[in-house]
Amino acid sequence: MAYKEWGDPHNPNVLLCVHGVTRVSDDFDMLARSLADTYRVVCPDVVGRGRSGRLANPQHYQVPQYVSDMVTLLARLDAETVDWFGTSMGGLIGIGLASLPGNPLRKVILNDIGPALNPEALTRIGGYIGQEVHFATFEEGVQYIRTISATFGPHTDEEWKKLASDVLRQDKDGRWIRHYDLGLAVPFKAATPESTRQAEAALWHAYDAITCPTLLVRGEHSDLLTREVAHAMTERGPHARLVEIAGVGHAPTFMHADQIAIAQNFLLD
Repeated sequence: MAYKEWGDPHNPNVLLCVHGVTRVSDDFDMLARSLADTYRVVCPDVVGRGRSGRLANPQHYQVPQYVSDMVTLLARLDAETVDWFGTSMGGLIGIGLASLPGNPLRKVILNDIGPALNPEALTRIGGYIGQEVHFATFEEGVQYIRTISATFGPHTDEEWKKLASDVLRQDKDGRWIRHYDLGLAVPFKAATPESTRQAEAALWHAYDAITCPTLLVRGEHSDLLTREVAHAMTERGPHARLVEIAGVGHAPTFMHADQIAIAQNFLLD
């Protein structure tokens, strides 16, 4: 598992930032720069994405595997305590880790994610994860990323190029393709209504076991984290503090100063 690191490697204040299902560590470049004077910021590429390796069995692209990988990463970092910022899938991993007895998490930020996920949104996301797409030019790839990521909210042309360049790479034929294992879609396709209910119950159980201060960020127009689920998360488990970001769906990118300030204020309070 590859990871990017910002700030003093000997700083005992560690912040771990974990990305969404088809994204990569580079998503946190702006946030990490803003916090590097205070934290040692570590941003991994979850297995199957970006610079990290691929799993031989794609059925293992699931949260329990990712939690196990993060436990190994935490051991490598040798930190007494860790603060956590998790976007979407990264938040689910954070819920799993924060529920473990004796875990080192001090504060947790869950970015537009919760134990119960809207099935229609999961279908939308699952629909494009496994599609084998390629582009003759980088500009075509940027337009594709803008389309499937429109719910990120308003961004400049340069920001969209950054968001696209982070998750696109050229293959041996010079075509632009997405920088992850298409096998990520296998668990999505294998899901059944029963397995989805079981997973949701397990996630609520994990969420209820969290004891550290928790901030829940929700995009105002999020189709993945409903307002009802978000409010339920403020009333049980760690009783998360809820902040809603106007004009954004799933999920806020935390590339902009006003969003970064939300994280800074919670982490440094």
